[in-house]
Parts: sequence; structure tokens; C-alpha cells
Amino acid sequence: MRVLKIAELPENPMNAATPVPGWSGGEVSRTRQAIIGEADSDNFRCNVVNFRQGATTGWHTHDCDQILVVTAGRGSAGERHWHGATADTPMSHITVTTAGSQSKH
Repeated sequence: MRVLKIAELPENPMNAATPVPGWSGGEVSRTRQAIIGEADSDNFRCNVVNFRQGATTGWHTHDCDQILVVTAGRGSAGERHWHGATADTPMSHITVTTAGSQSKH
């Protein structure tokens, strides 16, 4: 068993994402904290993704099931979806996906 504290996980910058057209939330800025990293499991990846106030991922789909656990702020999801913070609050979520899966923008 591993016991992790989110506040103690290293916060690494993520690459830029395409803003949602018409979204005026601001620059896309987010970080990732690995819970189960790419090489840590044959089956899963698990990360905390932190969105700066107003930041989004841009529209995308996944080629596997995805579990999202919102840990702070408010967000949204759907089939073809985007993740992100509202214009006036930051947002964080934990994401669990299949190891090796891809998102398509």
C-alpha cells in the first residue's frame, strides 16, 4: 500500500492545450501531479491535474474509459468534452485512465 498526500506530490507544468473557442477564461495554464505515473502500472495512470483560474483543456475525446474526481473548484465533463476551471475559480481533478491510452484533440 502507498499513502500519498497530494500537497507533497511534485507539481509539473503541462504542455499547452487548445482553448475552447469562444471561451474567455484566459490563458491555458495547468500542472500535473503523478499518483500512478506512466511507468508505474501496466493497467492505469492516475494524476492530479490543476487548472489555473479560467484555464481549460480544449475539446477532446479519450480512447478508454475515464474517471474524474473533482477535488477543488467546479468543472464540467461530457462525451466530447473539455475539462477546466470557471472564469472566477481554479479547479483541480484526479483523473484515472488506462495505461497507454490517448486523448484526441
